[in-house]
Amino acid sequence: MMKRIAPLQEMDRAPDFVLKTKTAEGLKDIRLWDNLRKKQTILLFFPMAFTSGCTKELCAASEDYSQYAKLDADVYGISADNPFAQEAWAKASNITITLLSDMGSKVIEDYGVLAPSRFGFPGVAMRSVFVINKIGTIVYRWVGKELSDLPDFEPVKQALGRPQFL
Repeated sequence: MMKRIAPLQEMDRAPDFVLKTKTAEGLKDIRLWDNLRKKQTILLFFPMAFTSGCTKELCAASEDYSQYAKLDADVYGISADNPFAQEAWAKASNITITLLSDMGSKVIEDYGVLAPSRFGFPGVAMRSVFVINKIGTIVYRWVGKELSDLPDFEPVKQALGRPQFL
């Protein structure tokens, strides 16, 4: 896919992807479209594991996971970190949502949330949130202006509670 200049918008079709996560059993592939028709999906793009803002964001999402489950949604955190670093960070910080590794930043680019190179780290995602309904349509999106911006999760919950006609 071509490098996106701007983030995907509400009503856009969510691009499919396959990314790796590290589980106790080893590496596992997660495909976005395998989840569709079963549950809604929240994608949380974040800049980098082991940073204070990302830890705060992903811990908040982990604490609210039962609320998302009640709204028939799965939550995935996506960064350019390798899956082993993500696993170590999740264990150290009690992050319980599934973390997906986009080491080549392809999905980050496909969703249009690639940040300008910061501190010599290319491929970092802008902190952003996409809510995807069961038929693959983006029904909510938020993209921070700065890497330090944190999302408000109330609009995410509201988007999950809307009827699924789109």
